[in-house]
Amino acid sequence: MRLTVFWQRMADHFGPGYADTFARDHVMTELGERTVNEALDSGWAAKDVWRVVCTVMDVPGEKR
Repeated sequence: MRLTVFWQRMADHFGPGYADTFARDHVMTELGERTVNEALDSGWAAKDVWRVVCTVMDVPGEKR
């Protein structure tokens, strides 16, 4: 998954403003106690981060 697709999905689910805030501030155990931004910066694949976000935040199946 390209980062542009990842960020579009984040914006579609959370809204453009909150997607950035969520990615910056929400620490998830499933990402190794990292935020989305930290996980991406440390080398996690965007598709893997998106899967974690979907699981943790109960993103509906049609948006996955």
